[in-house]
Amino acid sequence: MRTHLSDHYVQQALAQGYRSRAAFKLIELADRDRLLGPGLTVVDLGAVPGSWSQVIAARVLPAGRVIALDMIQMEPIQGVEFILGDFGDAPVLARLEAALGAKQADLVLSDMAPNLSGVAASDQARAVRLGELALDFAKRHLQPRGALLVKAFQGAGYPELLQGMRQAFESVASRKPKASRGRSTEMYLLGKGVRRGCGGVDRVARGSGCD
Repeated sequence: MRTHLSDHYVQQALAQGYRSRAAFKLIELADRDRLLGPGLTVVDLGAVPGSWSQVIAARVLPAGRVIALDMIQMEPIQGVEFILGDFGDAPVLARLEAALGAKQADLVLSDMAPNLSGVAASDQARAVRLGELALDFAKRHLQPRGALLVKAFQGAGYPELLQGMRQAFESVASRKPKASRGRSTEMYLLGKGVRRGCGGVDRVARGSGCD
């Protein structure tokens, strides 16, 4: 706890009113890759405690939309639409899709991570699965010039997730923001520009995966 409270980013989060130090990961990535701007429609997966939604809301509202989802209840943030539930459950996914309606997202963000069991192989497999779910959602609901930023952990399954990103997007980059703890294997994969055949309408009509 002493180490946590003395952390530079924790202190900055407290000083600037962010709910967690994770806000600075998104701020760095959004600034570097120009991810956020007024009027965008953004989906924030794994949103609790809400620091990413705070950053997003400050940059896209009031003209844009922020739809946040988590299986833990999140304290309200003005202008942010929140959906409570497990992203892996079909009824919850349906609620998210209904919230989007006919509108395609400009950006999908996934900071989802599994509750750790202590069994490394199992935790890694579950983390990769969450990344795959986010990727599948993004392929179906991003506008053609949209982007996906997804948390990933280096290890088993990571190369396959990276390959899936490369098949789905015109460009893919890996990012390690300064606010990520140095000992963590956490990375962020950023895909931009949905490849033809990977978008929602086109993909469904073809009944196939990405070309």
